[in-house]
Amino acid sequence: MRLKRHLLVVVCFVFVLGGCGQTSDHANDDKWDKIKEGGELVVGTPGTLYPSSYYPEDSDELTGYDVEVMKEVGNRLDLNVQFEELGFDEMFAALQSGRIDVAPAGVRGETKKKFSYSKPYKYSYATMVVREDAVDDFTSLEDLDGKIAGGAATTVYSDIARRFDAEVKTYGNVTNDVYLRDVENGRTDVVINDYYLQLLALKALPDLDVTIQPDLKFYRSNQHAVIEKNADRLKEKINETLADMKQDGTLTELSEEFFAGEDVSEKPEENIRTIEGID
Repeated sequence: MRLKRHLLVVVCFVFVLGGCGQTSDHANDDKWDKIKEGGELVVGTPGTLYPSSYYPEDSDELTGYDVEVMKEVGNRLDLNVQFEELGFDEMFAALQSGRIDVAPAGVRGETKKKFSYSKPYKYSYATMVVREDAVDDFTSLEDLDGKIAGGAATTVYSDIARRFDAEVKTYGNVTNDVYLRDVENGRTDVVINDYYLQLLALKALPDLDVTIQPDLKFYRSNQHAVIEKNADRLKEKINETLADMKQDGTLTELSEEFFAGEDVSEKPEENIRTIEGID
């Protein structure tokens, strides 16, 4: 009788383990199955960030590198893509609640513990914009000590400036030309930001007497499709699609369209400095 009881416990244990495994697999499959059944992929995007997600002048059609990448991912997965315009913090809350399925974003802070990330489809790094006559005053990050950096209050770029003892002059929701003109006129000494975004800004404002410091490359940043933590099959589908888009040149073509001929889908080979204490 005791042996039978032990066997019964073992058999039950096997079934419980099997059931747990199946439950986990089904939990991971549910997101993709639901999206596929509904035929729609809902993507969060700000709609205000050139050239990633914006409305061209005199147009009511959303476009940009992130937008067009997600449209193509949806097209190749036979899904209609619906965009929800949300701020950065709102996107992650909407992702967690299930209001959206995907949020194009980088990996930073607590989000990396709460969500899952596709392979990168955009690679970049940070640089500095300084006055033309001040390039030699900024040969390292340590030269930020005592300088005034223009930036938003809570961005990683302002965190970098503070990390190297710069004073940060904060702005509200202003356009790039405001930041850059303040560098030119001496109200600030430097702007730290994404290399490709600064490159585009300077091309759009060729009259300004400012430039990118050519020798400073630091803080790698990547753009991913961010999804629910356990949506493994959705992640697999997106990764496969992005890989195909990279291989057939679609990512390069879209990048060159929105980043003035630059290919942000290629990982930079330069020696890019990491910064201790900056996530």
